[in-house]
Amino acid sequence: VQLQASGGGSVQTGDSLRLSCAASGHIERGNTLAWFRQAPGKEREFVAAVRKSDGSTYYTDSVKGRFTMSRDNAKNQVYLQMNSLKPEDTAVYYCAMGNRLILSSIRSPGQYPYWGQGTLVTVSS
Repeated sequence: VQLQASGGGSVQTGDSLRLSCAASGHIERGNTLAWFRQAPGKEREFVAAVRKSDGSTYYTDSVKGRFTMSRDNAKNQVYLQMNSLKPEDTAVYYCAMGNRLILSSIRSPGQYPYWGQGTLVTVSS
C-alpha cells in the first residue's frame, strides 16, 4: 500500500486548507484511513479517521467542528477539510491506513501499518 498526501501550506489564523491522501496498491475492504499530525518536539497525535465499511468518522476533540474528513471510495482518496485554522494546528500531517481496526484502536498510531510521507501545515497568527 502506498499513501500520497498533499495540500499542505502556510496560511493565516482563520484560513482554510484541504488535505488530500491518495491510496494505491493492495487495499483491503475493511480499512480505516486516518490523519495524524506531529508538531515539532511533540508526539504524533490522532486527528481524524473514516471507516470504509460505513463511512463513520472520528475526530479528536480539538478539531471537532472545524475539520471534516471525507472519502471517495471509488478513487481511494480521503480528504481533510480544515477550517478556522489556529497556530496550534501547525504540524506535519500524515495520512495512514489500518485494516480491521476496532473502535478503541482507531486513535492509536501503532495500529496503522501504512503511512504517507506527510505534508506540512503552518498557521501563523
